[in-house]
Amino acid sequence: MKVLIVSLIALCLWGCNGQKPVSLSSPDNRIRVDVFLDNQSAPGYSITYQNAEVLQASQLGIALNDSDFTRDLTLKSASPIETISDSYELWAGKQRQITYTANEQTFTFANAEGRELKIIFRVSDDGVAFRYAFPGESDDVKQVLRETTSFALPKESLAWLQPIAVAQTGWMNTNPSYEEHYQMAIPAGTAAPTEAGWVFPALFNAGDAWLLITETDMNGTYHASRLQQQAEGGEYKIGTPMAPEVFTGGALLAQSTLPFASPWRIITVGSLATIMESTLGTDLAAPTIEMNTDFVKPGIASWSWGLLKDDATVYDVQKEFIDYAADMNWPYTLVDADWDRKIGYEKIKELVDYAAKKNVGLLVWYNSSGAWNKTEYTPKSALLTHEQRQQEFSRLQEIGIKGVKIDFFAGDGQSMMQYYNDILKDAAQYELLVNYHGSSLPRGLQRTYPHMMTMESVKGFEMITFSQETADLEASHASILPFTRNAFDPMDFTPTVFHDIPNIERKTSNGFQLALPIIFLSGIQHIVETPEGMATVPYFVKEFMREVPARWDAVKFVDGYPGKSVVIARKAGDTWFVAGINGEQQTKTLNLDLAFIGDKTGYVIEDDAQPRSFVKRPVSASTNVALTMQPAGGFVMVFE
Repeated sequence: MKVLIVSLIALCLWGCNGQKPVSLSSPDNRIRVDVFLDNQSAPGYSITYQNAEVLQASQLGIALNDSDFTRDLTLKSASPIETISDSYELWAGKQRQITYTANEQTFTFANAEGRELKIIFRVSDDGVAFRYAFPGESDDVKQVLRETTSFALPKESLAWLQPIAVAQTGWMNTNPSYEEHYQMAIPAGTAAPTEAGWVFPALFNAGDAWLLITETDMNGTYHASRLQQQAEGGEYKIGTPMAPEVFTGGALLAQSTLPFASPWRIITVGSLATIMESTLGTDLAAPTIEMNTDFVKPGIASWSWGLLKDDATVYDVQKEFIDYAADMNWPYTLVDADWDRKIGYEKIKELVDYAAKKNVGLLVWYNSSGAWNKTEYTPKSALLTHEQRQQEFSRLQEIGIKGVKIDFFAGDGQSMMQYYNDILKDAAQYELLVNYHGSSLPRGLQRTYPHMMTMESVKGFEMITFSQETADLEASHASILPFTRNAFDPMDFTPTVFHDIPNIERKTSNGFQLALPIIFLSGIQHIVETPEGMATVPYFVKEFMREVPARWDAVKFVDGYPGKSVVIARKAGDTWFVAGINGEQQTKTLNLDLAFIGDKTGYVIEDDAQPRSFVKRPVSASTNVALTMQPAGGFVMVFE
């Protein structure tokens, strides 16, 4: 009753003078969002963290084909504040069992024609989320024309942002695919290099606070968003996909009958530890669909294509990589593009049977595309319709294939978002794991569809094999990803090479490479090192690689700064794994607080004095664990 009275008083004040905002705070009262109508009767909001404004007055608003909710609105009601509590399980994420608590309030606005828009806010101890919801029922399809949503950063804020590539550029017209380098610590408001804008997640530093902005809960009715190219005065506005980013003949922007809602827009707020440990990206995603999850088993995979490329997709090489996976106790081997032509369905069945005797499951590659790019790799155009997917997935299930890697999507349009969802629904029916490449961000799909193991959406290892410039930037690039791209969603970087990269000079140490499967989150980690390369490392490194988990119970941010270094602890069962990488070309001395691990003695594997060499030594968890990282170096620790 007290909460209801407070809400009614706030509503009266707002309605009477048109100025006083309504405030909604987090359960711990450290974060507050203020919602208001400006002098044009347009909705807006601002965010404070520990009594400091970290997001200034920013815009809200959306326009449909038959209704404009960007100005001249009146507030009809503000709901009582409701406590939201949820708990769920993740298969591909930073934590297995998750609980979420937030305070929620719904604001119902009406435009001049009397049509209603609801803006729902949730505030948790780690951030703010909001979405637009359109009530009622309709037979006709409503279309989103534009949004005025913005995020206004305070002066002197800094940004860590990835540009998005212009659609239909790049190799065989495959852009955009979220495969650009980040611009780091740039002044907020810096324009993106092209009209395509900036991708989510977007990281900002505002005084003592860090903000990570992204979105989640993509059910296929809405397009995926981004930040526009221009951000005058540090005010970033929501952007939309470019015209070609669609399934052939499909819609670009959101469309649906009533009722429907936008994705949740998320602003994580707090320290770097808050960013690293938050689960908001899945807290606000749609719950898991009804499906059998017994087949959903995260793990490590051997993979020939990363270093050996197209010529290795042949029967004999894939058999060697199955043997390799079996020797490493890894549950999967991925057979990449053109397997249908170079190996064929009949021989793939032979490989499946051979692998099964060694407790290894096979994953196979598909080309998602129809007419939206010029790629020629096969199988192509085999998954475009529900009927095609049923036929193909049924065949794979009968053969014994465990999962599919699907590549070369068109971008972020609504029809492409629907395609992602449709594939996942059909794959669940035939109990196939899914890995999307050349793709958009997961945006929480891994909660809704637990068999969605990972998505690329990153300038990953394959780009290092193509370009010395990318190899030169590997250390700093890898050091930004846990704070941005990989903060909420699984990421198929395809890490770890200890030996040579053909025609490329690797600039990171073997200790750095050893740390990556712990630093990066992916439901399936596709390790690029070959059997020959793995044979060059000491036995204790090989043993560590045999034990690396792909499913985690807990996470702890230990140390680091975006693009410069990162140290993360992850727990699997009763064992803590601690990993660190140095993103800079200078030696770093660390003093790590590992008291949270308890009174345990474990071991550390780190770089030795000679290039590509390792040393292993005992280490005890304490409040001050001293360690030195070489330039572009790294380490792992294990406490059982």
